[in-house]
Amino acid sequence: MLKRRNFWIVLLVFLIAVGGAAAMAKKRAQPAVPAVPAEPAALEFLASDVTQVQARDLRQTLALSGSLRAVNQVAVKARVAGEVREVLVREGEAVKAGQVLIRMDDPDYQARLKQAKGALAAAQGQLEIAAKARDNNHALLGKGFISKNAFENAESQFAIAQANVDSARGAVDVAQKSLSDTVIRAPMSGLVSSRTVQPGEKVSADNKLLDVVDLRQMELEAAVPTSDIMHIALNQEVLLKVEGLPSQISGRVARINPATQTGSRSILVYIQIDNPQGLLRVGMFGEAQLTLAKKTGVLTAPQSAIRDNAGSSHVYAIENGLLAQKQVTLGIRGNDGTGDAVEITGGLADGARIVRNNLGNLRVGTRVRIAPAPNSPAAAAVMSTAAR
Repeated sequence: MLKRRNFWIVLLVFLIAVGGAAAMAKKRAQPAVPAVPAEPAALEFLASDVTQVQARDLRQTLALSGSLRAVNQVAVKARVAGEVREVLVREGEAVKAGQVLIRMDDPDYQARLKQAKGALAAAQGQLEIAAKARDNNHALLGKGFISKNAFENAESQFAIAQANVDSARGAVDVAQKSLSDTVIRAPMSGLVSSRTVQPGEKVSADNKLLDVVDLRQMELEAAVPTSDIMHIALNQEVLLKVEGLPSQISGRVARINPATQTGSRSILVYIQIDNPQGLLRVGMFGEAQLTLAKKTGVLTAPQSAIRDNAGSSHVYAIENGLLAQKQVTLGIRGNDGTGDAVEITGGLADGARIVRNNLGNLRVGTRVRIAPAPNSPAAAAVMSTAAR
């Protein structure tokens, strides 16, 4: 039994050896096929990774930020103490200069006015009596019936009566003004931004009742470091991005504070913005780009596209479907309306396509393919073919 098993093992090994030798002989008999180098795979970019060099307006800017406020705004305060009878406006309502906003109870002030008028009438009566006495004494003095001292006494009484009339007339004016101040009017045209009083409340003089703002002129207060203040001048152009608005708006430097701020050592700059349609509101946050220098119609490239190496600069360009490295000469840096950019003064022509983003070291000469946008017809066709 053992001998038979050994026999079959030896036979199996022999057959494997014979088959291997035959395969080797067949392989040697076949002619050698030359190796074909594989073509390098194309480099695929997203559409957002590529941009065109174009002529744009380039601005050197200084970034500022702050909250908006109205140039003209006023707190409406009570001028006299008393009880509020009517409040005729609410927040958000438009008012015109001179419009009645609040009425206060006025019986006390009407009574004071009547009292002042009565005192004036009494003083005027005393003045008439004093005037007649003075005139009579003047005539008697001329005839020698009274002494000069008696006449001067009558003349003094007349002067006192005249002063009493003037004082009473002033008291009437004060009472009249106090009565008028119980009716509170808008000091300017605008919108009511806050209301802090209700009918029936008692208020004292100088209590704030309402706030009125004029939104036609707005301003942004921004802090500028002292190292940059020398580059800022009145009427400089400013572009602002305000939260809630889809596009930038323009403004100008209207005022520069003459003193530094305690602690930060920065200087406040006030940027004025026209707001004819009232889109801007008090308290909105704005990010401003103050234009320090401006060039019009220059070739620009994104700052992220520039590669600096040993004092020279280059970009990766796409020419005839292949990736190329182009040396470029740079000008000023700033913002071209699409983001941080740099002026290209040499090395690229208008319309050249370059790689926008820093994707590391790329292999020059590699074929380039631009992937279609996800929602484009080309992308839809690719997805349809893959589905089949």
